[in-house]
Amino acid sequence: MEVTSVQGVAGGVQHVLCGPSSPISSLSILSPTLWRSARAKNSHLCCVTTRVAEAPNNGSNSAPKRHSKHYLARQSAIVQVQDSSDLLSALTRLGGSLTVQDLNAIIRHLGTKKRWHDLSQLFEWMLQNEKVSASSYSSYIKFMGKSLNPVKALEIYNNIQDESTKKNVHICNSVLGSLIRSGKFDVSFKLFDQMKQNGLTPDAVTYSTLLAGCSKLKNGYNKALEFVQELQRNELQMDSVIYGTLLAVCASNNKLEEAEGYFKKMKDEGHSPNVYHYSSLLNAYSMRGNYKEADALVQDMKSAGLVPNKVILTTLLKVYVRGGLFEKSRELLGELEALGYAEEEMPYCLLMDALAKAGRIHEAKLVFHEMKEKSVRSDGYSYSIMISAFCRGGLVEDAKQLAKDFEGTHDRYDLVMLNTMICAYCRAGDMDSVMEMMRKMDELKITPDYNTFHILIKYFCKEKLYLLAYQTMEDMHKKGHQPDEELCSSLMFLLGKIRAYSEAYSVYNMLRYSKRTMCKALHEKILHVLVAGQLLRDAYVVVKDNAGLISKPAIKKFATAFMKLGNINLINDVLKAVDASGCKIDQGLFQMAISRYVSLPERKDMLFQMLQWMPGQGYVADSATRNLILKNSHLFGRQQIAEILSKQHMISKASKSREKEKRV
Repeated sequence: MEVTSVQGVAGGVQHVLCGPSSPISSLSILSPTLWRSARAKNSHLCCVTTRVAEAPNNGSNSAPKRHSKHYLARQSAIVQVQDSSDLLSALTRLGGSLTVQDLNAIIRHLGTKKRWHDLSQLFEWMLQNEKVSASSYSSYIKFMGKSLNPVKALEIYNNIQDESTKKNVHICNSVLGSLIRSGKFDVSFKLFDQMKQNGLTPDAVTYSTLLAGCSKLKNGYNKALEFVQELQRNELQMDSVIYGTLLAVCASNNKLEEAEGYFKKMKDEGHSPNVYHYSSLLNAYSMRGNYKEADALVQDMKSAGLVPNKVILTTLLKVYVRGGLFEKSRELLGELEALGYAEEEMPYCLLMDALAKAGRIHEAKLVFHEMKEKSVRSDGYSYSIMISAFCRGGLVEDAKQLAKDFEGTHDRYDLVMLNTMICAYCRAGDMDSVMEMMRKMDELKITPDYNTFHILIKYFCKEKLYLLAYQTMEDMHKKGHQPDEELCSSLMFLLGKIRAYSEAYSVYNMLRYSKRTMCKALHEKILHVLVAGQLLRDAYVVVKDNAGLISKPAIKKFATAFMKLGNINLINDVLKAVDASGCKIDQGLFQMAISRYVSLPERKDMLFQMLQWMPGQGYVADSATRNLILKNSHLFGRQQIAEILSKQHMISKASKSREKEKRV
């Protein structure tokens, strides 16, 4: 198993709000967007504090401000609505006395408490009673993003009628943030383009939000570069948040040199790097195991007065294991333990995974047992690493036993763990345990991914359960996963062997209509399967669409089978397709076609069309073919047959004469 990068750990490092020396102590770290939000709040609080401090002092201790009855009534109404178990009833009674600002405060309260249903009821009421502002939309959409309900957020945004409200930058940022948080990156990028067309003027927060999405995209660096160039064209300044997000994008896309460039540029522009920036660059070093540069970076960080925290040290451990420095990794793991930073399994997992992939399974096993003896909290990733390592090393029984141990000690499963256990049981040939894991997946409502299907299909093929493998691939296709070409090719052949011809053709079509580029040999491979199963109409489609990719012997074999048993209405079309492929049609094929028409005289028009088509393509009926036609001419009309054959002979004679003249 590939241990997930500490990007997930380092990628969310808590941003320092009040200067480079602020402490950061947790792996529950803020994203750049949240940092910006927190920074804004912090700035707002500072402003409030300043205003209070600068208030005139009249030289006497003034009494606390007395609020009006109206104000106190409103505050009471806010609390009653917030605490009500029947929100709509409370709004009916008290909503008329509340201002938009009051209702916005209730939105924030309900959102903070994650009372999503009440929050939606409140916002719908506000819309119906026309008590909404830009802040209402922005806050509600932001909370819909936090509840991972981007569809609702997008629906609310699309239903905004007022143009100025719809292009409000805070509302747009909330919508984009909601989509990014939910992993709808492509949708967010397209919507951003649409927003600009509708008059949005993006700000730095907009670009920071979009860049955060790029860090989670495969090959997201190029997209991030587009946003940076656009930001610069709009004369917006790159701040430390944007630089931090860019460093995370570079790290996740293995762009080390670019990350170093942005880090230097940020410092040159006067921005002081904080722990988030250092951890992101460190993570970039970890991708290649650049331990010398990593050590120098940590030393630079210490010189700047920053203390390496759990994230930094864990990422440094990742650098060491990627660089193959196992002894140094053990020393750093000991340091993490001494600081209380190894209470969870991640540091151990990094070392175990690297040892296992280096073929040092026994050492990885010792680290695993050490972790268990120290009662380190585990979510199952350590088990997943060791089960995968045992499987790779051919220690199938050990993998199976460890999977059983996990089942006995853990009641929590995720997709990665279930896939690992399914793989172990498949390797061991334990069908009952495989089926039990699939039932557990259903019970826990965990959706299988590409890896799940791939593991199962390979296993069912190994056990010669080819139809079950086909059903699994069909389910995989319906779930939107593109099948692997090699696996499809193998399954097509195996289904053909058990005479499941239509299923084999279905697998071919799954691959054909996917976005993958197909191997040329697959077209001929399925053609042989279809001809063997006498699915000649489907075989004709394959030849017609891919004639240039199929060998002439295979096409001739197909044509012969079709002339014998194919749909008589398609015989002429097949002959044309064969000729178009560059494969010369011999008299034997024509005689077979004529024999089919003789057996069904009412198709004489098709015979006439074939005979009229032949000379134009350089074909003429030889004596044996002419005799066959004349022998049965009473079935088609002697005079008409004689005229067609005579015309064919004249065309052929003229053609030969022209060729002779050319040679002379």
